[in-house]
Amino acid sequence: MTVMIVGSTGQLGQELVQLMQERQVDFVAYSSSDLDITNRASVLERVAMIKPSVIFDAAAYTKVDAAEEGDGKDLNWQVNEQGTKNLVDAAKNTNTILVFVSTDYVFDGKKVKPYLETDDVNPQNEYGKAKAAAEELIINAGIKYYIVRTSWVFGQYGNNFVYTMERLAKEHAKLKVVADQEGRPTWAKTLAEFMNYLQVQNAEYGIYNLSNAGQTTWFEFAREILKDTQVEIIPVTSDEFPTIASRPAHSVLSLEKSQATGFIIPSWQDALQEFKKSIKSTNGQD
Repeated sequence: MTVMIVGSTGQLGQELVQLMQERQVDFVAYSSSDLDITNRASVLERVAMIKPSVIFDAAAYTKVDAAEEGDGKDLNWQVNEQGTKNLVDAAKNTNTILVFVSTDYVFDGKKVKPYLETDDVNPQNEYGKAKAAAEELIINAGIKYYIVRTSWVFGQYGNNFVYTMERLAKEHAKLKVVADQEGRPTWAKTLAEFMNYLQVQNAEYGIYNLSNAGQTTWFEFAREILKDTQVEIIPVTSDEFPTIASRPAHSVLSLEKSQATGFIIPSWQDALQEFKKSIKSTNGQD
């Protein structure tokens, strides 16, 4: 059994690589420079050669605002839709399981209760639209698949909200943070573990939501990140921080289906603390 990871040098990809190493799983990993998923011939050839039992697709274009126009918009669709189609067709040719990461941005954020896997999608930005299109490709392809929708991802590798807040806290005594967008933070390590868990446990194929448990706002998330500092966190509305891309005001994902698989989902607060401990350990701090 060989596992194939694409997008292996990104925030999630590096967590998947580390997990496979820890579990002593036979795997191959490709960065975007090693394997460009938008190059159809390369993808089909590589997958046919390796014949993996599962492909973890951690390759994505995630610059949400840049995806709204120009080159960013083109890249968004090339990577997130066309790249996914190439992986889907390669997986179909080799009877390989595809584990694809999607987003809470496939929803419009107008639902009061948490979003179920079965709820209709209604993306409000180009990134969400491309991911929704990719989901539809996968669902209709007749392959074995897991689509894992996630949100507010943070982790050791790459840029994310936790690192941004910690950096800004060193530069400012006061920080304004949006308080009217609700969601669930997700530790990339929890996400990687769940993606692997699904295929190891032979869970039913289909769509799953995965974030850490509990819901919060960006403001409350920032307060928890910086609770050991003297920085004042000031709640503001989204109107005070306009962005090019529209973002859902309430994108809390229901975790009931994922919890029913037996996977233990830590709270986002516990996940954040474990993450911060792991960073200190990595950096040689007490």
